[in-house]
Amino acid sequence: MRNIMIVGAGQSGLQLGISLLKRGYRVSITSNRTAEELRTGKVLSSQCMFHDSLQLERDRGLNFWEKDCPPVEGISFSVPHPELPGEKALSWAHRLDHYAQSVDQRVKFPGWMEEFTRLGGDLRIHEANIDDLEQWAKTYDLVIVSAGKGAITQMFERDATRSPYNTPQRALALTYVHGMKPRADFSAVNFNLIPGVGEYFVFPALTVSGRCDIMVFEGVPGGPMDCWSDVSTPAQHLARSKEILARFLPWEAARCEQVELTDANGIMTGRFTPTVRKPVGQLPSGRIVMGMADAVMLNDPITGQGSSNAAKFSNAVEQAIVGHGGKAFDAAFMTQTFESFWNSYGTFTTSWTNALLMPPPPHVLKVLGAASGAPQVARRIVNGFNDPTDFANFFMTPDKVDAYLGALPA
Repeated sequence: MRNIMIVGAGQSGLQLGISLLKRGYRVSITSNRTAEELRTGKVLSSQCMFHDSLQLERDRGLNFWEKDCPPVEGISFSVPHPELPGEKALSWAHRLDHYAQSVDQRVKFPGWMEEFTRLGGDLRIHEANIDDLEQWAKTYDLVIVSAGKGAITQMFERDATRSPYNTPQRALALTYVHGMKPRADFSAVNFNLIPGVGEYFVFPALTVSGRCDIMVFEGVPGGPMDCWSDVSTPAQHLARSKEILARFLPWEAARCEQVELTDANGIMTGRFTPTVRKPVGQLPSGRIVMGMADAVMLNDPITGQGSSNAAKFSNAVEQAIVGHGGKAFDAAFMTQTFESFWNSYGTFTTSWTNALLMPPPPHVLKVLGAASGAPQVARRIVNGFNDPTDFANFFMTPDKVDAYLGALPA
């Protein structure tokens, strides 16, 4: 029976740990917080997950909250008119083929931690450091680092060829609220693009106090939505959230007249640099550990792919471990596992996400505009959030856009 150590009790680490336990592996997971500390702490993410990633949880019996969590039935897209305040220059919406969902990680991770220990997993509450990794690399068959931030991730070399940015591209903020007015037709991720200012999207979710809505602000650094540095209290955070909507997106502000925070910890601000790293981390002794998910493929939240990426990355690592049998988990295994996932999936979601951080080029505006009058185009765009590999076929380059739109029935 093989021994696996996973550093990080998040979406990818817990999903992989539970899956391997059920396959007969011995698994340890180290977390820097207890389940109760996570449950009562600050929000960690916005974590909207689409069908294929949700199905990975269903297949593993980990969809504990699916019946309680409100569905995200579609996606809407709006751009404010640059010359007519309060008007939209572009607006459309379409249902997803299969619903998405967002379960607050303060709900999910404690529940999964308890399931991991129930199944016999070794859960350790400890802030892992390099000395720990050295010891574990001696005693475990494989050590996997899934945590996406902190000093440990720096052992994984930045891949400059796959990381076009060296500074944060957005000032980020989350606001979890109760009392938002529902959309009139179907529940959705309401995505709003404000050129030169940033993006705002909002969707229903399940949090520690029940159903809620998550407001996500993505401000261009130095712009008017990069405005959180003087906010010091939860009440001020909520007030600033509403101020932004009143200024730029009055149709969204109208849904928020009665909102209140879900809890004092239902807020977050921050910024980070989207980065792809090489998957083999070498310790001072020469021993190696493997990076997974956010530790080696950290994308901006603008496309809402973080948790879905983690679930799919975890699944790819699980399949690689099982398929490797009793052979040594050497650098070749780590590199091949990462490259296989990157080539089949990661490169597509990363390039799409990075592209949306730039001002939209004419071909992107062309296909987004076409969606307002062609439901089949809108349907394809919204379902790309579930399978971002499809964007390479019709969205990412001028020739693909022209070929796709040109082939549509008149």
